[in-house]
Amino acid sequence: MTTHYIDIALLPDPEFSHAHLLGALVSKLHRALVQLKTGDIGISFPHYSLRPRSLGEVLRLHGTEAALQRLMELPWLQGMRDHVQLAALLPAPPDAPRWQVQRRQFKTSVDRLRRRRMRRKNETLEQAAVAIPDSVERSPQLPFVQLRSTSTGQPFCLFVDQGPAQSNAAPDRFNTYGLSLGSTIPWF
Repeated sequence: MTTHYIDIALLPDPEFSHAHLLGALVSKLHRALVQLKTGDIGISFPHYSLRPRSLGEVLRLHGTEAALQRLMELPWLQGMRDHVQLAALLPAPPDAPRWQVQRRQFKTSVDRLRRRRMRRKNETLEQAAVAIPDSVERSPQLPFVQLRSTSTGQPFCLFVDQGPAQSNAAPDRFNTYGLSLGSTIPWF
């Protein structure tokens, strides 16, 4: 059960945007969580906003005291120390409502979907266009962080959906980005 948290605030930097720094921070966290081979650390963004669309300037880590200490023993923040302010490990408020913080994936690019279909079904562009109309394309309205795939090197957007409040706590199961696989974190 997520009982503790650590806030990591991005510091103002004239050379880098907050979006760039947040992408670097989430990327480093992802590599550390892969290294730990555990699913007991979650994340949230306390200043998350849909209007304006933003993840904010604080990344909050959630987990047990032991899990967060294990993570912080790794040198995963190397190269980021000048760009972040790390808060102390603290207990989460026991009466805080529980929320899910999840990844959302969208079929956003009709061109990409058509190219994929052409490869899979050996179709022409015209055949794929008939099967996948322009109306399939969606424009997500969720905040996101821009990352680069470590396996393919391709950039992608990691869309984040937070909330609403859940009636009860769910067991700690998070993916290697710290996002929910059905689990909840305290929201405060």
